[in-house]
Amino acid sequence: MDIQLLIAGKDVAASGGATFTRNNPVTGQVASTAAAASVADAKAAVAAAAAAFPKWSALGPNARRAILIKAADAIEARTPEFIALMADEIGATAGWAGFNCFLAAGMLREAAAMTTQVSGETIPSDKPGCISIALRSPAGVVLGMAPWNAPVILGVRAVAVPLAVGNTVVLKASEICPGVHRLIGRVLQDSGLPDGAINVITNAPADAAEVVAAMIADPAVRRVNFTGSTKVGKIVGELCGRHLKPAVLELGGKAPMLVLDDANLDDAVKGAAFGAFMNQGQICMSTERLVVDDKVADAFVAKFAAKAASLPAGDPRGGNVVLGSLVSVEAADKVERLIADAVAKGAKLVAGGKREGSIMDAALLDHVTPGMDIYYEESFGPVVSVIRASGDDALVAIANDTEYGLSSAVYSQDINRALSVAQRIQAGICHINASTVADEAQMPFGGVKGSGYGRFGGRYGVNEFTDVKWLTIESQPHYPF
Repeated sequence: MDIQLLIAGKDVAASGGATFTRNNPVTGQVASTAAAASVADAKAAVAAAAAAFPKWSALGPNARRAILIKAADAIEARTPEFIALMADEIGATAGWAGFNCFLAAGMLREAAAMTTQVSGETIPSDKPGCISIALRSPAGVVLGMAPWNAPVILGVRAVAVPLAVGNTVVLKASEICPGVHRLIGRVLQDSGLPDGAINVITNAPADAAEVVAAMIADPAVRRVNFTGSTKVGKIVGELCGRHLKPAVLELGGKAPMLVLDDANLDDAVKGAAFGAFMNQGQICMSTERLVVDDKVADAFVAKFAAKAASLPAGDPRGGNVVLGSLVSVEAADKVERLIADAVAKGAKLVAGGKREGSIMDAALLDHVTPGMDIYYEESFGPVVSVIRASGDDALVAIANDTEYGLSSAVYSQDINRALSVAQRIQAGICHINASTVADEAQMPFGGVKGSGYGRFGGRYGVNEFTDVKWLTIESQPHYPF
């Protein structure tokens, strides 16, 4: 598949015709060949977005709404195309790819609903005859950067609400799934966005730092959003701070699921298996730590090991498997290293461990302790750790013993007790008696600590991607001289 840049409504080759390739992680064959944008190309995309801003921002909210709803319908209609692309570029299962399209369509519809929810307020003034108003207005050009692991969901999320409130956007595609992200741009363009309102930049991995830095520095870019690793997120945040650009950063995670001593273990096992192994554990919210009370740990581990062993893994193109391919052989190498380190230091591998290339079985490690690399390091793969402790306070302390703070979960049959525990967990999200993996378009999605700052979703996203202006109307101004 050959992929070109989308700039000002046109398919454009990169400067000098430069390209890069993405290979299928299972077969090693070329999955896509994409234009490798230069800094000049990236700046041209920003300029196109800036030129389109006056027209798009002036368009009535219901006109913007109609375009976004049409795009949502188009995402659903083109789901088979997205499924095939995700299988080729990242080794995703059909189930995960289909869910990506389902939620992305929902995000576009929620964004469409937000077009008429950009509200302000009147504020009482001490000055006689003064009407004081706070207005929200679109910020300008928004740079959105989306990762590969949930490419349709996160690619759409990077642009949907910014577009809904009247901004124009540049989507910097992931180097790992350029075809998927370029298709999002095509869907939006075909749905009626004016030329330049949506632009898509693909770049070779070696050029990413230079291309991103140039776009953040461009004066026309007024907002930035980035979803990806904490390591890269810190660089993006630093660049944004240097140029005084507000940013929304949704970064890494090491999500804990706490199993209290009164938990329904069968329910906890179901939630843990989904949270740990959906998309091979390659989700920012993936359950990476099962923090289990000693009183129920043996029973929980026995049930969970049996569940993990029952989950089929294989080439996602060849059948009905729960676990498909990891994004690369190198990603599988990392998971294998973390498992080996933990076992060498006393952990017990009670399920999984089998690997064939980039495909791994669901793995469960018991008796994980802080001296093991996997205790703190984000694995981003199909392995989950059991950490045992006694009492709610000890479980909470372990949950918070991480640089991350995105998602979390608590299982208990006493809801008041679970609420008390949930409020002490340092995370932007906590689910009671449900998996750590969950998302809805209208919810305030984001983290704390090393998992970033700012919130996507519904009116929370509206606030992130608009500017507030204080406006006054005075009928009887008074001055001291």
